[in-house]
Amino acid sequence: MKIWADFHTHTRYSHGRGTIRDNVEAAIKKGLKAVGISEHGPANIGIGPTLDDFKRMKEEIENLRGKYRGIKILFGCEANIISVDGKLDLPEKLLEELDYVMVGLHPMVWGVTLKDFYHIFFENLAAKRIIQLRPKVMEQNTRALINALKNYRVHIVTHPGLHVPIDTAALAEAAASCGTAMEINAGHGYMTEEYVRIAKSLGVKFAIGSDAHTPEKVGELERGIEIAVKGGLTEEDIINAGTNWEESLWRKR
Repeated sequence: MKIWADFHTHTRYSHGRGTIRDNVEAAIKKGLKAVGISEHGPANIGIGPTLDDFKRMKEEIENLRGKYRGIKILFGCEANIISVDGKLDLPEKLLEELDYVMVGLHPMVWGVTLKDFYHIFFENLAAKRIIQLRPKVMEQNTRALINALKNYRVHIVTHPGLHVPIDTAALAEAAASCGTAMEINAGHGYMTEEYVRIAKSLGVKFAIGSDAHTPEKVGELERGIEIAVKGGLTEEDIINAGTNWEESLWRKR
């Protein structure tokens, strides 16, 4: 299986170790046709870039595009859900400037309100210890993700279910309806073969991403490919595999 792009990479702008240039050069060495810079949104506690950082990232990417013409360098994000009703932590104007939008449900984020912070942070933390709380938290998490897909043009849901419980089938059905891919994260390797099969049966497309936090990990996708193959996927099921390069899935639409 040939993967031509890695859309999930981080840099020093959040909690990665390399620069944007480092990630681009690593992607070139791996033979990729495209690489995405997808920093977290600003709501991540302790690691979130500022909105001014996103302006600097855009300028840096535009500058590098003129120097590295053999690879497509994409300006993306891994936005955070910061309310149960699915609000993201990036303004609409910035989202419109991005080449693609990924969304992750991370518990370590500031909520829109104290109530949202309680639901997303404290209840997910508590659900790890209090079994009786898990059904409520799962429903809440799933609703937040589905609301985000309905509220915004989301290209990829990152590592669905990692760190927080979700209803796999319900999220997959919503993703398929909204034309949103679900990530098979090669860094975490969280998604199971069964998860992949359930999502595929509901019409979901997938993206394989490294979630690289160092340049050396950019394009390291083998673990994700292994899960995809065991889950019965072909290149046609994966938006960054095979001939899907020609479909320009990352532009605004």
